[in-house]
Amino acid sequence: MNTTRKSYIYALLAVFFWSTVPTVFKISLGELDILPMLAIATGTSACILLAVIIFEKKTPLLFRNSPAQLLQSALLGLVNPFVYYILLLNGYKLLPAQIAQPLNQIWPIILVFLSVPILGQKIKSRSFAALFISFIGVYVISSQGHLFSPGKTNLNGVLFATGSSVFWALYFILNVKDKRDESVKLFLNFLFGYLYIIAALLITRKWQISEFAVKGILAAAYVGVFEMGITFLFWLKALQMAETTDKVSNLVYLAPFLSLVFVHFILHEPVYYTTPIGLVLIISGIWLQNRKPSGA
Repeated sequence: MNTTRKSYIYALLAVFFWSTVPTVFKISLGELDILPMLAIATGTSACILLAVIIFEKKTPLLFRNSPAQLLQSALLGLVNPFVYYILLLNGYKLLPAQIAQPLNQIWPIILVFLSVPILGQKIKSRSFAALFISFIGVYVISSQGHLFSPGKTNLNGVLFATGSSVFWALYFILNVKDKRDESVKLFLNFLFGYLYIIAALLITRKWQISEFAVKGILAAAYVGVFEMGITFLFWLKALQMAETTDKVSNLVYLAPFLSLVFVHFILHEPVYYTTPIGLVLIISGIWLQNRKPSGA
């Protein structure tokens, strides 16, 4: 099997697992509070990533981090998984899965605007057009089938889900600037994030888990493995093996549409007609932002 075909297999595996996550979020949140769920997910993710590091014989790299690099991991762990997932899961708690998931998809547009103060980049005029198109998509999705009377939407849920995209974009920028091995970076980020979550559990005393919450616990562990853990490594392998990253990267846009299938048939959410329309608008804005000029 050639590397191009392998890259597509890794990419499609990543897309498949990411598309299942909104459904699994809702299943887990149906039985667990946000902090206990996040503790199980991040703890599982850290264990999986450590196993990957051991399997790839990269353990010595864990002991080559300078104090400044450990401080950077502590900062990244605060952004993601701690703040990012608390915001995102609050969005899922308050909104249908088909609404919360696409609202989080606008992060590539937010990324461009955060790159100005952080990376010193200039904003092109098409970025404003892309932002406008994507936010029309956010409005359409948030209307939940009531396009001209969207007042029935939970505004706090919309703010949580949309706001999480800001922290993911921030994490993406900070992570790109960190040149350490990806597996090691991810493990340390999630290790620090896990410690923050345990501290939050101790402060809030919300660590109680019902003995009947088996489905919620298993769903949280699934999130740790396939949302936070190895799926991201699958995606990195896909990009590394691809002849050109453009075609492989475009596959990620299948995930929100595929997730609607799982949401409908497993959670039995009726899919609002505004959801796919809004998704198309959001992805159109992202495509416009990422489109290369002809002849480039």
